[in-house]
Amino acid sequence: MSPSPVDRHLTALAAAIVPFRAVASRLERWGGQLAWHLGQGGRLLVAGNGGSAAEAQHLAAELVGRLRDERMPLSAIALTPDSSAVTAIGNDYGFEEVFARQVRAHGRPGDVLITLSTSGRSPNLIAAVRAAKECGMRTWAMTGEGPNPLADASDEALRCPSPDSQVVQELHLLAVHLMCEYIDATLPAVVRPFADTPEIIGEQMRVGV
Repeated sequence: MSPSPVDRHLTALAAAIVPFRAVASRLERWGGQLAWHLGQGGRLLVAGNGGSAAEAQHLAAELVGRLRDERMPLSAIALTPDSSAVTAIGNDYGFEEVFARQVRAHGRPGDVLITLSTSGRSPNLIAAVRAAKECGMRTWAMTGEGPNPLADASDEALRCPSPDSQVVQELHLLAVHLMCEYIDATLPAVVRPFADTPEIIGEQMRVGV
C-alpha cells in the first residue's frame, strides 16, 4: 500500500527540517540587522510571485502589525498587493519590471529588499534585485535549492533544502516567523520600550528612535 498524501507530504517536510536548521542561523543575523535598520526608520521591501507573493505580504503584515508582543510599527512594504500599480507597470513596461520599478520608487540607500522564490529563476525578481543594487539597497533572497540565478544575484541567500515547491514555501513561512522573532528580540535594544499612547509612538516614529 502506497503512503497517503499526508504521509508523503509530512515525510518530505520532516526530511527538510533537519538540514534547514543548518542554514537557519542566517535568520538570526538578518533579524538583528533588520531590527536596527527598521527601528531607526529604515524600510524593508518584499516581493514574490504566486504563493511567494502571499508570503511576502505575510512578512510585511507581521512587521507593520506585530508577531506577538506589542511594539512600534515597522516600515515594510510588499510590492505585490497594489493591483493598479502592478498592472499599469506590467502593461506599460512588461511583467519583468513590475517589482523593479516599485523598488526604484520606494527604495533608499541602506534599505533592504527580500525576494522569495521556490525556483529562484523568476526574471521579475532578478530585475528587482538589480534595481535595488542600483539604489544602494541590500538584497536578500529566500529560494529553493541552489545554485539558482536569484540567489546568485543577491547579496545573501537562504536556500531551503528541498526539491518540493510546497515544502520550500512552508520552510519560507517558518523563516518569516523566525526572522520576525529575532527582530522582536533585538528591537528593545534599538528603541525605547513600546509606549501605549499614540503621542509617544508618533514622536518615536518622527525622530526615528
